[in-house]
Amino acid sequence: MNDMEMKGNEGFSQGLPDLAPARMVNEYVYCPRLAYIEWVQGDFAVNADVAEGRFRHRVVDQEGGALPERPEEGEKIHARSVWLSAPEERLTAKMDLVEGEGSLLTPVDYKRGALPENPERTWPADRVQLCAQGLVLRANGYTSLGGVLYYSESKTRVEVPFDEELIEETRSAVAGLFAIAAEDKPPPPLEGSPKCIRCSLAGICLPDEVNMLTGVDGEEEPRRILPARDDSLPLYVQEQGARISRNGELFVVQRSREKLGEARIFETSQVALFGNVQVTTQALQEMCVRGIPLSLFSTGGWFYGMAAGMTHKNVELRLAQYRGASDRDVSRRLASAMIAAKIENCRTFLMRNHPSLPDENAAELKGLADSARAEPEPESLLGVEGMAARIYFSAFSGMFKGSNGWGFDFQGRNRRPPRDPVNAMLSYAYSLLAKDLTVAALLVGFDPYLGFFHQPRYGRPSLALDLMEEFRPLVADSVVLNVVNNNILAPEEFLCRGSSASMTPEARKKFLSAYERRMDTLITHPLFGYKISYRRVLEVQCRLLGRTLSGELKEYPAFRTR
Repeated sequence: MNDMEMKGNEGFSQGLPDLAPARMVNEYVYCPRLAYIEWVQGDFAVNADVAEGRFRHRVVDQEGGALPERPEEGEKIHARSVWLSAPEERLTAKMDLVEGEGSLLTPVDYKRGALPENPERTWPADRVQLCAQGLVLRANGYTSLGGVLYYSESKTRVEVPFDEELIEETRSAVAGLFAIAAEDKPPPPLEGSPKCIRCSLAGICLPDEVNMLTGVDGEEEPRRILPARDDSLPLYVQEQGARISRNGELFVVQRSREKLGEARIFETSQVALFGNVQVTTQALQEMCVRGIPLSLFSTGGWFYGMAAGMTHKNVELRLAQYRGASDRDVSRRLASAMIAAKIENCRTFLMRNHPSLPDENAAELKGLADSARAEPEPESLLGVEGMAARIYFSAFSGMFKGSNGWGFDFQGRNRRPPRDPVNAMLSYAYSLLAKDLTVAALLVGFDPYLGFFHQPRYGRPSLALDLMEEFRPLVADSVVLNVVNNNILAPEEFLCRGSSASMTPEARKKFLSAYERRMDTLITHPLFGYKISYRRVLEVQCRLLGRTLSGELKEYPAFRTR
């Protein structure tokens, strides 16, 4: 695929590449929205089908054989992985195989699946892609009357003639692809299409979710197309003096010559280092290549920052983010939605877990949520959020069960440094949550340092802090409550020096396990109705924010627990 120039304020049309890849023409015929997300926004994801397709494609991806510019008459041609362009057709194509005799050539395109059970024995998108390759060959002086589609699962070749009808269909698809690329937002999703179910970009596109939120008829109960859980998990290393190295397909953790553990690279979503932990250049390079972010914390859990590979290609999303952050009205609406949801979630969390919550506390929080939802000025919203936090934390210790909470004396929120064990756990949980939302923001294509409620400050992931507001009580505070009420940690597992408190290394291990269990918990999504883990919810919220900034959604659907 050709590199794309950065879009200007008028959309991608200012930076359109001259040529469209034949593969993108295929995607356009299959689903215009899919083509836009891949070609314009530069977003892509690999699922099992894509991985299998790449494996089956590995032979024809290797260049082999020659394609002479002017073949001799009768000369046999058998060339693999041939890349040619045709400016007059606005096409470029990398062909799996070109075979023929002399200047009469046939493109052969390899497909992963089985032979379609339809009269044409081919899919329309495949025929158009093959014809695009034929047009490219013709534009380069060769004769191409037809092509071949090879369906590897069925081990069957199907001949496709390049008749006038197919040529017209192909040129029309090329024009359509350039037309949608010139727009400032993607085409609408398909409605209830079976194509979405096995699409690798379903979790990025969110077809049913967007249709439901935009009021498309018939989209009342979205299908859960994206996986409920992520197969890959974070790797945490906090043993002081440890080192992470790469050994084949493994990340290996050692201290001196002692092996402490290992993790398979393809099952690692991110790596988090606490304190004096080293990482080899080879391991860091592999993280960059595979898009595995590396988070850096102090020994006590202060989130320093993150190392990652090349920035996400979706420049369009970041431009929309910058425009939104510089627009006072847009920032106010988004901040109000996030803070109102946070206050409502705090109220629900208290009402579920506090055996005798004063009625006035619940009423005050409800009133403050309504005040936040009214989209006040930023200074007023900050005051509303502060008042809600004081009410919430004044009742927080009432959620500790029986004698379990007596050893954890909590008189209110304090930090920098936290002065008691409960505040030490809260600060630690908030650092972990900020890290996970920074990772999610980067995954989607955002700049995590530019927010809408939290103002930009050097080194502060303001957008991640904005997004975590909705999840503070549901994830971080819930973990602290679980740790205390289930005797996972005891007060003696904390180090209290002067006016500060921190967890021992063993306590942090237990807390990390509790935090990861919470992130892996399946919940029923309050808007969409399907089961999904909290870790997936964070990514979905980031993508919904992106859809809001792009103009697809009129309002940001903040996460409110039931």
